[in-house]
Amino acid sequence: MASELSIHAVYQGGMRVLAGSGSHQVLTDYPLPAGATVEGLTSLELLLASLATCAANSVIALLKRKMNQPVDGLEVYARGMRRAEHPTVLTRIFLEFVVKGSVDPEAVAKSLAISEEQLCPVWNMLKSGTPITASFRIAQNS
Repeated sequence: MASELSIHAVYQGGMRVLAGSGSHQVLTDYPLPAGATVEGLTSLELLLASLATCAANSVIALLKRKMNQPVDGLEVYARGMRRAEHPTVLTRIFLEFVVKGSVDPEAVAKSLAISEEQLCPVWNMLKSGTPITASFRIAQNS
């Protein structure tokens, strides 16, 4: 069944906007002029954060709950290549997953594929307009 999501965004001055839903809020900012103090993520950084957190949640759920892998931690590094001309969209995104623990590499690869195709709506939405390359490495506990 379809559901509706809503966000309320309020201009805060300068290039700052406070956006949220209920008691959860995030401040975005854009450094104008160059070198100005930035008080929040830019909108494109927030988009990358949304992709990274969505992918992390789906991958960790698959590895721990469905595949019973001994995951001790997970980090996602998201990088986006931004076009210089307006609109300054992201032209390519790179995701690097660092999975901690004695995890089967095949399980990680499978969890990434399922996350992209079925579980992470942000990844699924973005990939049709922006190439996304995902890689992973397994870090053993020390």
